[in-house]
Amino acid sequence: MSMAKNVLGEPLEVCSHDPMTGFTRSGACETGPQDLGSHTVCAKVTAEFLAFSASRGNDLSTPVPEFDFPGLAPGDRWCLCAARWQEAFEAGCAPRVLLRATHARALEVCQLSDLKAHAADLS
Repeated sequence: MSMAKNVLGEPLEVCSHDPMTGFTRSGACETGPQDLGSHTVCAKVTAEFLAFSASRGNDLSTPVPEFDFPGLAPGDRWCLCAARWQEAFEAGCAPRVLLRATHARALEVCQLSDLKAHAADLS
């Protein structure tokens, strides 16, 4: 992770250890060739977003122990697929993001200005 950069061009920060997130379950929104979904956007999920994601066939609220997935609750931080965040943004229900913990690869799908408009970690 030390080499990974966030969308601001700085070192990538941890998204969450509780619940443990990331494609590699390191707590960071790291990515690589095996991460076909590009789980690169660190978001603070909301009930509205969780309902939206479930309506699109991705239930993030229900635990799936066999995949070490605890199920999410509003307020949890999670590394989302960049395309799902973008879809939620276009539908008007994108959750807030933590830019310092969002991997630069998210910019392949999302606009920095849109992510900044939803930033939870900029003053």
